[in-house]
Amino acid sequence: MDIKIQRKPSGLGGRLFSLVGIIGLMATIIAGATVWLLLTDPVTVAESMDSGEVTPLVQSLAGSIYDALIRLMRML
Repeated sequence: MDIKIQRKPSGLGGRLFSLVGIIGLMATIIAGATVWLLLTDPVTVAESMDSGEVTPLVQSLAGSIYDALIRLMRML
C-alpha cells in the first residue's frame, strides 16, 4: 500500500524564504563590517556619529566589505 503524495512546487514560499535569507545575510555582513570598522577605525565612526554625516561611514563600510571580498576571492 504505497501512497504517493504529489507535492506542488512551492512558488511564493520558496522565493520568500530565499529573500529572507538574502536579507539576513546582507544584514549580517553589514553588522559585521560595522563592528570591524568600529574596532579598526573608531575615529571615522565617532566623527560620523558626531556630525550626522554618514557618507564617510558608508564609504569605510563599503571599502571594508570590498577588501574582505577580494581576500576571499584570492583564497578561492
